[in-house]
Amino acid sequence: MAQYRVVEEKPVVRRGAFAGASRRDCRGSAPVTRTLLEQALAAMQAAPGDEAARLAFFATLADSEVMLLLTGEAEGDRIEPELIEADGARFVLIFGSEERLTEFTGAPAHYATLSGRALAGMLGGEGLGLALNPGTEAGAVLLGPDELGWLAETLAPAPDESRALPRSLHAPDLPQEVVAAVDARLAKAAGLARAAWLAGVTWADDSAGHLLAITGAPKAAQPALARAISEAVLFSGRDLRVDVGFFAPDDPVIARLERVALRFDLPEPETPAASVRPAPGSDPEKPPILR
Repeated sequence: MAQYRVVEEKPVVRRGAFAGASRRDCRGSAPVTRTLLEQALAAMQAAPGDEAARLAFFATLADSEVMLLLTGEAEGDRIEPELIEADGARFVLIFGSEERLTEFTGAPAHYATLSGRALAGMLGGEGLGLALNPGTEAGAVLLGPDELGWLAETLAPAPDESRALPRSLHAPDLPQEVVAAVDARLAKAAGLARAAWLAGVTWADDSAGHLLAITGAPKAAQPALARAISEAVLFSGRDLRVDVGFFAPDDPVIARLERVALRFDLPEPETPAASVRPAPGSDPEKPPILR
């Protein structure tokens, strides 16, 4: 069984400007559909002190695409976020959709589009916080520098690479919410693998845990899959060990897993869309530089 170390993600950024409607116009129009991020925020705010809801919000933030408000047009790969001050700290302003950003600005604005994961990696340790959907009807929240730093640190570690032999395999014994989280991550991995099996395992050194065995994953995709499953378990809030292994379809371990494991069949990839010229700044090999 092998686990693979993940290379740090490089932000993919798109930039643009749009003609924003006035706040009055926005609020007088049809309600904007809530994004998954806004739904997760509402669930967290409705259950103060609920650790599961808090972790679910941060997991959704990491996976979501957000709009970062800029002070002006980007210069090459350099971007300068708009900042506000509150509670003795400085915050960048992010929004879950262009509609929310428009609702706040009420005027043309420059912004960068990137994932919450990439944003945390860029800003973690910079002494900045995040203001999500400020001044909108979607519900807003301030995430302080400590919370943003925690998210960046949580997302940064790569799964350790190791090789071990399973001595025995048995049916999995994981909470349903963890199984659901693993299932959701695998559902997003269309085209990266063929199938996966989840089982309880005892290793040759007598340590125990769970094994997610994946087949059909090219070597280049294995680090990202390992990290995705690692994050699913981490954000469940459970102190669990789930190792991710990559196997050939005819490996003898797969036959053993078929008898006891829970199987997941990954979706087929969608037909590629027509090639589109990338927006300026969207080259992942050239991440933006904050000013």
